[in-house]
Amino acid sequence: KKPILTKEYHEILENPEIDAVIIMTGWGSHIKIAVDSLLAGKYTAIEVGGAYDISECYELVNAYEKTGAPLMMLENCCYGRKELMALNMVKQGLFGEIVHCAGGYMHYLTKGELLDRENNDINHYRLNEYLNRNCENYPTHELGPISKVLGINRGNKMLTLTSTASKACGIKEYIKENHPDSKYVNADFKQGDIVVTNIKCANGELITLTLDTTLPRPYYSRAFTVRGTKGGYFEERRVVYFEGMEDELKFNEEEFFEKYDHPLHEEYSKLGSRGGHSGMDWLVCRAFVESVKRGIQTPIDAYDTAAWMAVTPLSEQSIAMGGTPVPVPDFTKGRWSHREPIAEGKYCLDKICVDK
Repeated sequence: KKPILTKEYHEILENPEIDAVIIMTGWGSHIKIAVDSLLAGKYTAIEVGGAYDISECYELVNAYEKTGAPLMMLENCCYGRKELMALNMVKQGLFGEIVHCAGGYMHYLTKGELLDRENNDINHYRLNEYLNRNCENYPTHELGPISKVLGINRGNKMLTLTSTASKACGIKEYIKENHPDSKYVNADFKQGDIVVTNIKCANGELITLTLDTTLPRPYYSRAFTVRGTKGGYFEERRVVYFEGMEDELKFNEEEFFEKYDHPLHEEYSKLGSRGGHSGMDWLVCRAFVESVKRGIQTPIDAYDTAAWMAVTPLSEQSIAMGGTPVPVPDFTKGRWSHREPIAEGKYCLDKICVDK
């Protein structure tokens, strides 16, 4: 109930000794804090999550363009070993021309995350999202890596989006069965249990995203998939496949890690395990810190951040209109067609450019 940004916080932003701000609050306050941080001229890192309205995405971009202070979404999955290996292979042309990419957030959250806390009436802040919104509420985990594979905002862009949601039964059923005395037992949850979003790109590729968080499932998956004219990567089967292979199951990803591991993960393996989520948390945070230290652009920039966050309100709009296609704004104002890849620093994701 307190103001999002206190007087003390603004005093911190005015401190010339503060170089950067890392925002790890709940979804609802991300953008407000980020805009103030950018307007104060600070490097700003923002945790993942979607926007509530397209206007917020423009606020982020406008603050960046006004000050030039870099903004980076801390999308750790861009630094996942599987995603980086696939990116490395794409950049080498091994999959041919890329046609389709898919992925999603497939993580059963109802049991233990949204509910089942010490006090069932004091739950994770996400629960309010599921009560009031129906959208692709967590798009960036695979949209981030896919955008780097497809060169979104650098030679390519997202054109239109269509999104469809199933009915909402999972949370309601769980509460009735496990928490019949909860204040939420008769709540009308809006969030569909399964949401599928398709995005058409300027260069002709199709992106498919799936949100699956409220129905029981046996395992966590991002189902990262890259399909090209010569082959592809399939996370669900843990295989890389090239046309002509007699039995793709013989060619598992471990064999390909040995040959096509991204240089960042080759380096990481030598440093030894550190950080969560198999190192990608550490890698994404280090990329931000190194950008600040060197005074260079971040490998995930303001335009990436705005475009990825925009998928949430756009999907909400499309679902509300029965899956009607909606245009995806071009936050680069036409510069996407000729923006050069970010080439500075060893943590860039737009091309393979690791400092030795």
